[in-house]
Formats: sequence, structure tokens, C-alpha cells
Amino acid sequence: MPKLKTRKTLMKRVKVTKTGKFMNKLIGMAHLKATKSVDRKIKKGKITQQMNVGHRKIFKKLLAKQVRGR
Repeated sequence: MPKLKTRKTLMKRVKVTKTGKFMNKLIGMAHLKATKSVDRKIKKGKITQQMNVGHRKIFKKLLAKQVRGR
């Protein structure tokens, strides 16, 4: 069976902390910011922890080399 390659695009979008938590930015801030409120823009601009267990499992599998041993 071939080796599973690390997904470089996911490495750009998700940051892995020392303890193995996945941090990512919230979506929906690429454009059309004039229609959004200031509170909404501040909330969306922050980096948050990925809470979805299913996504965490997928990230761990795709980032096998970066998350090794955690």
C-alpha cells in the first residue's frame, strides 16, 4: 500500500498546536465585508479551535506527518 502524503493545502489552512489541537479561521470573510456588522467581522476574524470530532479525525489522517506522536 502506498504512503499517504501530507496535504499541503490543509497545512496552510489548519494550524496544529503542541498539544495536538487543530486551530482554524472561521469561513465567510473573503469579500462582501461592507454588509457585515463590526461584531460579526471581529468574531469571524479570530482563529478558533476545531470542535467537530469528525473533522479532527480527517485532519489527523491527512496531516499524518505533521501530527505524528500526538
